[in-house]
Amino acid sequence: MSEKTTTIEELPLSGTKDGKISIAVVEQPYGTESESVVSIGISLQADAAEPDWKVHLPKANIDAVIAALQKAKESL
Repeated sequence: MSEKTTTIEELPLSGTKDGKISIAVVEQPYGTESESVVSIGISLQADAAEPDWKVHLPKANIDAVIAALQKAKESL
């Protein structure tokens, strides 16, 4: 694969000592013909080599996911 990852931002993960949320753009995550995605990773420890949880979002789904997260936030 010719995957390239560009980190956009890393945020502290609330409720943990040194966990983090990482936001990145991954180009060609599934091979040369695949579209870029946004990757959201959750690491419970800042020095973890790989996130404990990760989700890939295609560009076409980002706005709907943001809207759903806003609704979820209002429910908290």
